[in-house]
Order: sequence, then structure tokens, then C-alpha cells
Amino acid sequence: MAGLVSARANPIYSSHNLRRSRIPRPMASRALEIPYKHPAIALRPSKSLSLVAASLQPSKTISAGQSSNTVPTEEVLNIWRSAGAVCFDVDSTVCLDEGIDELADFCGAGKAVAEWTTKAMSGSVPFEEALAARLSLFNPSLSQVQDFLDKRPPRISPGIAGLIKKLMAKNIDVYLISGGFRQMINPVALQLGIPLENIFANQLLFGSSGEFIGFDAKEPTSRSGGKATAVQQIRKVHNYKALVMIGDGATDLEARKPGGADLFICYAGVQLREAVAVKADWLIFDFEELITSL
Repeated sequence: MAGLVSARANPIYSSHNLRRSRIPRPMASRALEIPYKHPAIALRPSKSLSLVAASLQPSKTISAGQSSNTVPTEEVLNIWRSAGAVCFDVDSTVCLDEGIDELADFCGAGKAVAEWTTKAMSGSVPFEEALAARLSLFNPSLSQVQDFLDKRPPRISPGIAGLIKKLMAKNIDVYLISGGFRQMINPVALQLGIPLENIFANQLLFGSSGEFIGFDAKEPTSRSGGKATAVQQIRKVHNYKALVMIGDGATDLEARKPGGADLFICYAGVQLREAVAVKADWLIFDFEELITSL
């Protein structure tokens, strides 16, 4: 792999194309460890990375006025069953944590960054503003990212592996679309059997000495409306008959628009964002609901 280069040259990128209330950490058994070398950063070859399948579920609290969409209509079920592709958010959906919050906590800036994450996910501030503000609070170095990935492997949500396995068995394409970072999402994709080219996410950039120099602003997911843009690109290239977006935040909800997702399913098994949940076509708390309805 090419070495890291300075900010004045071309910072390292991961290749990709178009085929492609926080809960505490519970006690959980670790999945089989798999050796993995991140394509975007030079990890220590002697280390292996494991993902943790957690078993703790948050309480399912929602007001009566918002509960009607927990039972899908026949139209919603028909779209779900006819989907040619399903796009998943990663943080607080495929994984239990908000990746940038966890990285910030590891670097000593967890509380301040988490406050910005709440603003971004609720849609109260533009996503690009929140992303830049969060990163500026701790400026993670390459070595810090390496240590974080070694010591705090991602925790996958209960049931997500089974759902993705069933979707793939039905020849339904699966994508990960995230405002998080490829360095932290690539190992999740590999664990779940999702092609790396099916990831649309942001990219941390580092200089020749491993210092943080920013993020790739050309990635569509680095700004508000970016997930919708990514979904529209996927739809345009592959001409899927039906496409579904699953996530927990305002940026996921944005993907439901003409030329984008036909259906937005709000997963509230980790975070219940009521302003998003009430606008969802289908509100779920457990991925088993989606598995059984296929």
C-alpha cells in the first residue's frame, strides 16, 4: 500500500465505485477474531480485529400518538418484499455506537462531541457544520485511530448479521451509507460480508507524519443531503425496482425522495429520535421484525 503523503500532495483514500439515549457497553461475547489490514490506514500487522455482537436492547418507549407506524401497512410490506437493494446507516443502526463519539471519547473529548452528534442527527444544524466542529474538538491522529480500532472494536447490533444474510440469500444488494468514516466501517463490512465497494462514507485524511489534516469534502456523505445523493446515485446506476433505506437519524430520513429510497424504515433499537421516528414509513425496534416479514 502506498505510504501516507502530505497535505499538499494527495492524502490517502479508500477506493470505491457505484457497484457498491446512547446505551452503555454490555457484557458480551466476542465474535471470532479475523485478521484485517485496513486499506485506508497502515495497521499493525500483528493485531487482529474482532466485532462484538451485543445483546442489550433499549426500552421501547414511544408515545401513543407516534405508535401507528410500528405496524406496517400492506403497501409498506410490498415495497419491503420487492426491494432490489437495501441501504443501511451504520452508527446506531448496524452498530450500537456512534463511531465518531466513541473515537472522541477514546481521545478525551467524548462529551463535547456527543452534544454535536445529537444536533447533527436531529437535523438542527447542517451535517457538514457538525462534522467539522466535532473533528476540530479532538483532531484524531493516525496513531490514535489505529489504537482505537485495536482496543475498541465495533459492536454490531443484535440481529443485523441475520438480516443481512437473509437479504443476500434473496439476491438483494446491501449497501452501507454513513456519515462516519471508512477506517471504522470497512471492518464492519468485511465481518458482515458486504463488499467494500458498497460503502458510501467519509474519509479521514492524514499527513506524512500521521497528523490529522481533515476529511474528504468531496464525499457526498460529508454534507447535509449527502445520503440522499448517494442513494440516488445507486438507484440511477443500477435501476432498482425498489430501494429501502434503514437508519435512525434525520440524514437517513432525507434519503426517501423521488429517485432515491421508496421506503424509510426507522430503526430505534439503539436510539429513538422521535422527530425522525414519527415520519418513518415503518418504525421498528428489533431487526427480527424485518427478517420475519421477508
